[in-house]
Amino acid sequence: MSSQLDNIITSEVIHLGKHYDEALIPDEMRRNFDVYDRISALSIDLGSFEDNVGSLANAGIAGVIVQESGLVYLSGTSGGTLPMNDDADRIKHGIAGAQDAADVLITRLHWALSCGGEGDLNDVLYTVKALGMVVTPGGGVTSAGPPVTNGFSFRWQSVFGGPKSDYAENGVDPGGFAGIHARSAIGGFDGRFSIEPEIIVAVPPSLTRDIIMNRGWVFPLPPVMLEKVKSQRG
Repeated sequence: MSSQLDNIITSEVIHLGKHYDEALIPDEMRRNFDVYDRISALSIDLGSFEDNVGSLANAGIAGVIVQESGLVYLSGTSGGTLPMNDDADRIKHGIAGAQDAADVLITRLHWALSCGGEGDLNDVLYTVKALGMVVTPGGGVTSAGPPVTNGFSFRWQSVFGGPKSDYAENGVDPGGFAGIHARSAIGGFDGRFSIEPEIIVAVPPSLTRDIIMNRGWVFPLPPVMLEKVKSQRG
């Protein structure tokens, strides 16, 4: 992807929004690209407000919780349609499903950070921890967990930066390391899918405080906050 990389990476310091620009991270580790340029290059469709920002009414769980410290917790989402074993084609199916799951969580995170106008994906400082729960009926009969979960982790790095991103050269992403994360990848689960990953990211505390003060700490939005955000958007 070198031709796309040339258009995305710059040696100049770029401004990614007030929250990111004022965050306490080393200048040497600041991103030098707009995350949305990579999202476009990777053909990730973030959809519309109407399709992605809904009401918390009757929900059993939250999709995202933002914490005042700057941590953002995303619930898992499933990817793939087949259980995993050591067959190469089956592993390939699981990896593709894991990549799709990463796209779903990237989309969810985008709307969770941006729906009230407070911030966006450029405010992600770094990625903290991922968990990949891989469907391998029989428990321990396959080592598919880590390679399937790599599909999720490496896709995440391609968007936010990391040694295994599509943009890395000799193991170094010129865009930085904000996408690499601590991780557990565990098999042995049953289900009618291939993998369910979840992830935790860090954003500036100033952003999570703005979000909480404007519309609360949970996404989707409580009904009263959904109406407030819609009114603010006009």
